[in-house]
Amino acid sequence: MARNRIRNLAKGTVLLAGLMGINGYAAALEKIDDLYQAELVFGDLFKQVQIEKVMGDYKTFVDAIPLYPAEKILADYQAEKSADSFNLQQFVLKNFKLPNAPTIQEVEKLPNMQQHLRQHWPKLVRHPQKTEINSSLIQLPNPYVVPGGRFREMFYWDSYFSIVGLIESNQQGLTKGILDNFAYLIDQFGYVPNGNRSYFLSRSQPPFFAATVLSYADKFGLDTVVQYIPQLEKEYLFWMDGYSEIPKQAVEGKHLIVLENGDYFNRYYGALETPRAEAYGKEYKWALQRTETERPQYHRDLRAACESGWDFSSRWFADGKSKKTTHTMDVIPVDLNSLLYQLESVLVQLTQHTNQQNKAQFYTQRLNKRKQLIDKYHFDSQKGIYQDYNYKLKQFTGRESLAMMYPLFVGASSKQTAASIAKYINQHFLHAGGLVTTLTLTGEQWDYPNGWAPLQYLSVKGLLRYQQNELATTVMQRWLALNEKVYQQDGKMMEKYNVVDINLAAGGGEYPNQDGFGWTNGVAIAFDQMLKK
Repeated sequence: MARNRIRNLAKGTVLLAGLMGINGYAAALEKIDDLYQAELVFGDLFKQVQIEKVMGDYKTFVDAIPLYPAEKILADYQAEKSADSFNLQQFVLKNFKLPNAPTIQEVEKLPNMQQHLRQHWPKLVRHPQKTEINSSLIQLPNPYVVPGGRFREMFYWDSYFSIVGLIESNQQGLTKGILDNFAYLIDQFGYVPNGNRSYFLSRSQPPFFAATVLSYADKFGLDTVVQYIPQLEKEYLFWMDGYSEIPKQAVEGKHLIVLENGDYFNRYYGALETPRAEAYGKEYKWALQRTETERPQYHRDLRAACESGWDFSSRWFADGKSKKTTHTMDVIPVDLNSLLYQLESVLVQLTQHTNQQNKAQFYTQRLNKRKQLIDKYHFDSQKGIYQDYNYKLKQFTGRESLAMMYPLFVGASSKQTAASIAKYINQHFLHAGGLVTTLTLTGEQWDYPNGWAPLQYLSVKGLLRYQQNELATTVMQRWLALNEKVYQQDGKMMEKYNVVDINLAAGGGEYPNQDGFGWTNGVAIAFDQMLKK
């Protein structure tokens, strides 16, 4: 059943693309079926390994490679599992090649953090190699940067924040290769998956391809990125569920929601009604808190939260407190709609630059309409900030977060609104180590008291765009000081930081804080250069 659902998801993308006159997907459908997916191949064995968490990290088994044909492994499992002496962990170790353990912590610590960061890129680079037939890894044509730690593949939105540092590190070739990898994945599947693993194919991540194209163009000119127009348009269609024209009637699609009055916006979407393969054990257990009839939608909502990149956060909780109330697909997120504004904006620039006036006019109309909708559905005039919107309850969610900075980052805000938000951020979100992600303490990693490099960067760029220079400088200085403090203490760059109490490590999430770390490195390099200008 799971294979059929993934196949149908891909088939829908192919058919919609075909209706829009987009070619190149004919082979993609079969490629999805051909990719190894442990949860589909190993059934009950997979479930037991993940539910019992015998490998210590749910991601280990889905990244492992079977040493023998699946039929033999399953037959041996059935024959041995009832024996008193049977040990599931030992069975896995005997029959699977585990992924290499992270080696990031072995990197030499240099006295100068910025020097360390520039010399550290090779440790995070992975080069193209022929993927083994029973590997979940999707082969890419060019080298790419991995985040670090347990993350052994190219992640979508992570890569953008690595790239802002790669550009400053004069890594033009590596940057261009990652852009080409994005384009390759869009041509293969119609979108950029969460990461280049087969188990990530049911979702994307925040669409930063346009931002990446724009960063590269800012450095090397628009002529160097016009080749990506077809892929930008294909990704746009993915988020618009294949509609070239907005339907005249109300639509509750996958990513596209159209209201009765014709207004529209986009959401994150959960394509499957099952636990994620790389998190199967914990999500299976979480779902036990819901009734059996509620579980399919609950898994969709969890998957939608993962597509957002904010997994997990009070932004997605109906009660603002507990993951068991996750209702992501009811939420219209201000960050996603801002990024689609940016995608439309980049398409305007590139189609104008290539003298495609009809397309430029089309995307200009979309751009202007989306700005109106962001103001109408996301701007809270009482508080003077942007919020997420619950389209079913027809009201703001009330979960204040740094997602409010996205309209500033993409230029969809007015100068007056930006000033109001800067004041609010300074009063409520600014702490000793930078900007806190939300104001709610839930124990989740995308909540108070944690700060994340991508959100510091987006906030700073948004503030600078609207001449809120003093606050932007303060954020950069405090964030870099915290990076430096932890680096001098531990010799590592971390995935996330506690920005409220800078003497404590960040917590939350279902895995330990990771070191490496691609987007932290990239943002630290970018901030260092911005402060010197």
